[in-house]
Amino acid sequence: MKRVSALLLTLALISVSLLAQAPQKETVLIKAGRLVDVRNGRVLTDQAILIEGDRIKEVGPAQAVSSHAPASARVIDLSNSTVLPGLIDCHTHLTFDPNHTGYAGLSISIPREALYGAKNAKVTLEAGFTTVRNVGAGGYSDVALRDAIEAGDVPGPRIDAAGPGIGVTGGHFDNSLLAPEFHFSRESIADGLPAVMAKVREEVKYGADVIKISATGGVLSKGDSPEATQFSDEEIRAIVIEAHRLGRKVAAHAHGAAGIKQAVLAGVDSIEHGSFIDDEAIRLMKEKGTYLVPTVYLMDWFVENYQRMRVPEFMVEKAKIVMPAARQNIARAFKAGVKVAFGTDAAVYPHGLNAREFAVMVKLGLTPMQSIQAATVNAADLLGWSDRIGSIEAGRFADIIAVSGDPLTDVSVLEHVAFVMKGGQVIVKH
Repeated sequence: MKRVSALLLTLALISVSLLAQAPQKETVLIKAGRLVDVRNGRVLTDQAILIEGDRIKEVGPAQAVSSHAPASARVIDLSNSTVLPGLIDCHTHLTFDPNHTGYAGLSISIPREALYGAKNAKVTLEAGFTTVRNVGAGGYSDVALRDAIEAGDVPGPRIDAAGPGIGVTGGHFDNSLLAPEFHFSRESIADGLPAVMAKVREEVKYGADVIKISATGGVLSKGDSPEATQFSDEEIRAIVIEAHRLGRKVAAHAHGAAGIKQAVLAGVDSIEHGSFIDDEAIRLMKEKGTYLVPTVYLMDWFVENYQRMRVPEFMVEKAKIVMPAARQNIARAFKAGVKVAFGTDAAVYPHGLNAREFAVMVKLGLTPMQSIQAATVNAADLLGWSDRIGSIEAGRFADIIAVSGDPLTDVSVLEHVAFVMKGGQVIVKH
C-alpha cells in the first residue's frame, strides 16, 4: 500500500508540474461596434466577443460578455468598425500565378509552384480570407502548403485542398501546349471507369480533402470547348460515388449547360463557374441542393489585362465568348435562388484581390448580405465545416475580420480590411 501511495503521489506531482509548464490559453475580448450576424442576416450593435485560445467562447451584448471576461483578458477595441466572420473563398489556386497563363507556365516546377503558394497564402490571409478551398494544384503542392500552414511553418488561411484536378486526355486539365513528341500527360488524367475510380483513391491517398473534376472544357486551355462535356455519364457517376464513399465532396468545373446538368445529376456538391447555365440546370441545382460557385470578377480583370499577360490568342477568343454570357446566365441563376458559395478563381488574377468578387455579385442581383453569406455560412456549409467556421458563434474558430464603414451599404469596403484574426491570432491590425 505504501508503494502504491508513493506511486500515486509521484504521478500527481508530475501531473501538476506538466500543467504548470503547459502554455496557457490567452483570453481576448473584442469590442464590436457593429457585428454582422450572418446566420440570421442582420447587424447587431454594441457587441462583444470573448475568445479563449483559438475558439470563440461567448458572443453577445458588450456589457454582459465583458462581465464574464477575466481581468487579464487582452482587449481589442473595434467599436468604430464593422466586424464579420473571416471570409471563405471556395475557388482558389494558391500555387498558380496570372503571369503563368499559357506557355509561360511550362517553365514552372512543382517546387517553385509550392513556393508561389506560400507567398500567395500570406497575401490571401491578409486580405481577410481565413479559409480557402484550393481546387487544383500540381504535384499536391496545395496539400503540402496546407500541412505547412497547419504546422505553423508559413502563414496562410485554412485550406481545403484538392491536389491535381481529375480530367480526361486532351481535356481542360490536360496539358495540350506541348508538341506530340513529348508524349506528356498531366498526373491526374484518367479515362474509363477503372482509371477514374483509381484516380479518386490515389488523390485521397496523397491527402486531397476534396475532389475536383473537369466536367466540361475550359477557357484557359487549348483544343477543348467550354460547352462540351468531357467525362461519360458512367465515369462522372463513378467519381462521385467513390469520392463520397471516401468522405470527400466533389467540385465540378463546368461551363456548358450539358456538363452542368450531367454533373448535377451525378451528385456533385458544387458547380464551378456555370457560365452557360440554363433554366433546366437551374431547376436541377435547386432540386438537388447543388451549390453554384460563380467566379465572376475575373472577367473584368482579364479583359483589362490580358494583353500585357501575353495570353495566347485562342484563349482570348474563348474568353470573349464565355465571359459575357456568364454574366447574363449567372444573374438569372441568382434571381432563381440557386444556392451560392463565394469563389474567385484567384490566380487568373492576382491573389489578394479576392474581395472584388462581392461588388460584381451584387451587380448581378445578390443583396450585399447575400453576397456576404455566400462567403461565410454558405461557404462553410459547402466545405462541410459549419461547426468550425463561417459565423461568429460560440465554439467556432476565432476567425474574425473588421472593416471601416458599412458593407451592407457599400460592399466594396470588404476590399480593404482593417483587422484580421485567424484562430485567435491577430494577423492584420491597422
